[in-house]
Amino acid sequence: MTVSGPDGYIYDKDGISGEKIDYLLELRATGNNRAEDYVTKYPSAEFHAGKRPWEVKCDVAFPCATQNELDLEDAIKLVANGCLCVTEAANMPSTLEAINYFLDNQVLFSPGKASNAGGVATSGLEMTQNSIRLNWTSEEVDARLKEIMIGIHKACRDYGKEDNGYVNYVKGANIAGFVKVAEAMLAQGVV
Repeated sequence: MTVSGPDGYIYDKDGISGEKIDYLLELRATGNNRAEDYVTKYPSAEFHAGKRPWEVKCDVAFPCATQNELDLEDAIKLVANGCLCVTEAANMPSTLEAINYFLDNQVLFSPGKASNAGGVATSGLEMTQNSIRLNWTSEEVDARLKEIMIGIHKACRDYGKEDNGYVNYVKGANIAGFVKVAEAMLAQGVV
């Protein structure tokens, strides 16, 4: 498991959970985003100064910091190391060249517009509650969000399925988004 910061990244072979996540959240809350400080508290972890985590062998990668943080060179490393899935968890963290490389190599790639849609959906659920003057329990909100995300996945899968069975989630998300807007325009009589 890796976590990166502006100074480099840490690799903790023992994993990052529980109190380690709490410590990272503590660092973040204080404005201290230095990855190296993690190693001071957990010395079994490794710190790699000035590097990005995409060189580490993994099954799944989650670029989630800034736009264009994962480029073609990083994509080549991930594919060479056997990465099976890349899920964007930010707005456009992968460059177009990296995305195309993942697609060309049939790596399961979830674009941020699909995998990161939960935040927008949650805002929509909040606005709905305000509009109808109701308060849902956290369980009700979670259930509605789960339904929305399952629907997004289904639409991306259905529109993105290639003839060879590979699902191009980028194509699926783009077509699903276009269809949703077109249907709304038709329903409003704009077209």
